[in-house]
Amino acid sequence: MTNLSHRLPEGAYATLKPTHSVQSPDSIRLLSYNIQGGIETSRYHHYVTRGWKHVLPDQRRQTNLDRIGEWIAPYDVVGLQEVDGGSFRTGFMNQVEYLAYKADFPYWYIQTNRNMGQIAQQSNGLLCRYRPAEIREHRLPGVIPGRGALQIRFGSGSEALNVFQLHMALGRRARMRQLDYIADLVNCHRHVIVMGDFNCQSKSRELVRLGRRTRLSEPIHGLQTFPSWRPKRNIDHILVSETLTVERARVLDFPLSDHLPIAMELGLPGAVNMAA
Repeated sequence: MTNLSHRLPEGAYATLKPTHSVQSPDSIRLLSYNIQGGIETSRYHHYVTRGWKHVLPDQRRQTNLDRIGEWIAPYDVVGLQEVDGGSFRTGFMNQVEYLAYKADFPYWYIQTNRNMGQIAQQSNGLLCRYRPAEIREHRLPGVIPGRGALQIRFGSGSEALNVFQLHMALGRRARMRQLDYIADLVNCHRHVIVMGDFNCQSKSRELVRLGRRTRLSEPIHGLQTFPSWRPKRNIDHILVSETLTVERARVLDFPLSDHLPIAMELGLPGAVNMAA
C-alpha cells in the first residue's frame, strides 16, 4: 500500500523550529524505545499471526505511529530501535522522519543497518530538540552483520555530552564483543549516556563487564520492559557516567510494541553546553 498521505511535503523540516530556548538546559529528558517497526504486539502468538506485518503493509501501522508520536513529544532526546527507513512494508515511509514530523522534533537522524532494498530498511533512529554538534555511525562487530550504534555529540571539547544509541545482538558472544567496542568509545569521553535495546539484563555478564571497564552505571536496576504486555525482563537500558545526575528513571506504559520504552530525566553539569 502506497499512500500519498504517508509522504511528507518536500522541505517540511526547513520550517520546523526548536521547541526549547537556544540556551543550554540544566536538565534533559531521554527516551529509548524499540518500536518494532510500528507493529503492535500484545501476545506471544502475535509473533506468528502478525508476522506478515514484517514484510507487508498494514493500515494500523500508521495509527500506531501517530500514537507513538504523541507519546514521545515531551522528550528532548529520543533513541529508536527497529525503525524502518522506507520500504514496501511501511508504504515507503521513513518512520524516523515521520515521527519527527508528528512530535515536532526539529532534528532527526537515521542509521540503516540492514538494507534489504524495498523489502525492509532496518534502522536505528534519533530525534532531538537540540542540534547535535556531530553524529557518527558505528558498525558493531559480529559474525552476522547488521547491528549499529549512533554517537551523538552535543557541545565541544572535554565538556561535550556524548550520547550512544544502539541495538545489540541476540547472542551473548556477539554482545560481549560489541560492548567491548562501546567501552573503548565511551572511555574517550567524560559525560556519557548509552541507551538502547541491549538484549541482556542488568545483572548479565555483559553489563557487569561493561561496568567494570567504564565509569557507566545503571541508576535503577530491574526496570522491566519486555514483553510489553507482561514485562518480565529488563533488556532496555539507559546507562550514564558518574558526572550526570539522575533525577528520575522509569518504564512507561506505552504498549505499542513488544517492548516498553524507558525514560530518564538527567541533571547536566554547568559546563555542558547542549546549545553550543
